[in-house]
Amino acid sequence: MAVLLKRLLQTGRPPAALGRRVGRREASLGTDPGAAVRVRFAPSPTGFLHLGGLRTALYNYIFAKKHQGSFILRLEDTDQTRLVPGAAENIEDMLEWAGIPPDESPRRGGPAGPYLQSQRLALYAQATEALLRSGAAYPCFCSPQRLELLKKEALRNRQTPRYDNRCRNLSSVQVAQKLATDPKPAVRFRLEGETPAFQDLVYGWNRHEVASVEGDPVILKSDGFPTYHLACVVDDHHMGISHVLRGSEWLVSTSKHLLLYQALGWRPPHFAHLPLLLNRDGSKLSKRQGDIFLEHFAAAGFLPDALLDIITNCGSGFAENQMGRTLPELITQFDLTRITCHSALLDLEKLPEFNRLLEGSDTSLTQDVLNRELKKLSESLEGIKHSHMMKLLRVALSGQLQGPPVAEMMVSLGPKEVRQRIQKVLSS
Repeated sequence: MAVLLKRLLQTGRPPAALGRRVGRREASLGTDPGAAVRVRFAPSPTGFLHLGGLRTALYNYIFAKKHQGSFILRLEDTDQTRLVPGAAENIEDMLEWAGIPPDESPRRGGPAGPYLQSQRLALYAQATEALLRSGAAYPCFCSPQRLELLKKEALRNRQTPRYDNRCRNLSSVQVAQKLATDPKPAVRFRLEGETPAFQDLVYGWNRHEVASVEGDPVILKSDGFPTYHLACVVDDHHMGISHVLRGSEWLVSTSKHLLLYQALGWRPPHFAHLPLLLNRDGSKLSKRQGDIFLEHFAAAGFLPDALLDIITNCGSGFAENQMGRTLPELITQFDLTRITCHSALLDLEKLPEFNRLLEGSDTSLTQDVLNRELKKLSESLEGIKHSHMMKLLRVALSGQLQGPPVAEMMVSLGPKEVRQRIQKVLSS
């Protein structure tokens, strides 16, 4: 309940952190004064939004709002064979339900659209042509059957499967001959030269010599759709993304992406890889777990704030973990330099406790207790007098400027009705 009360009283008032100048710590994170901060949450609509995705989206959202930037939703739907009907709509619905709506998205539009990768194929084709002309990429005519045999042979020898770069050194004559019978080959990127080192804003300095352990990766498939490696580089460039906050599973691939930026002559964004959110037993969250999807929690009556609370309390990025923080408080307290490299263990058994705290469902609440809590709340809100706060609450609960004491109304109405009336005012 405290969360809703604070949100009501702070409506129209930007969090204090949003108006302050960027300091030295933030400058070290690449948030240069005057430069626009633009971040993106880029899930694949191959499943509905779950807690792991919500955590990535939340950290992007609060980083953007802390630095008066933009939070973008981009849907990476290039793997057309795995798309789940309704998943694209569900992702945006759940972000809005959680109270962290994107500033730009497939639904809302924006200056950098379209926001579906399947509608941006011309951009990927242009980038691929540029790489082919410069010799940084080459057509690959290997059949799926040959690639599968390479994989099986490597596994049989207990080696990591990798492409043997067979098509890399084909002559122009050989390429022309093969194009006559196979006019739509895949395109691979040459992993050559020294991999540039980069400073990850969470993991520090990194360099992965991908050329020594991987074959040249496919960047454009024979059907004209890009792979993740090309698509994310092209889109982040054209959308003006300043910071990429994504899961740590992509840390090793970042060296590959930097080579692509280098080959295309583009300046890369800053990278911050977020440690994974794990189950309490240390296993990875999976889309096959039915109880981690947001719509499951929404249908069960859990508050969005309870989910935001538990995924920020089990991780890092804040000066201290505490229950009952509002979204503006999360924005104010967030500090990217406080994120540790350790994975966060999610204990869903604590969720009902968070929900009860936020819902205010303690049946022992009396008028005296509520009056004391309301007094404490007004004292914690800078620039708001207690009398003004009570006036706002009275209007929200009854629509009248005069009437019974606010605490008496809250006890009479009950937590659920109080919450619904405040939410109605907030959404109007």
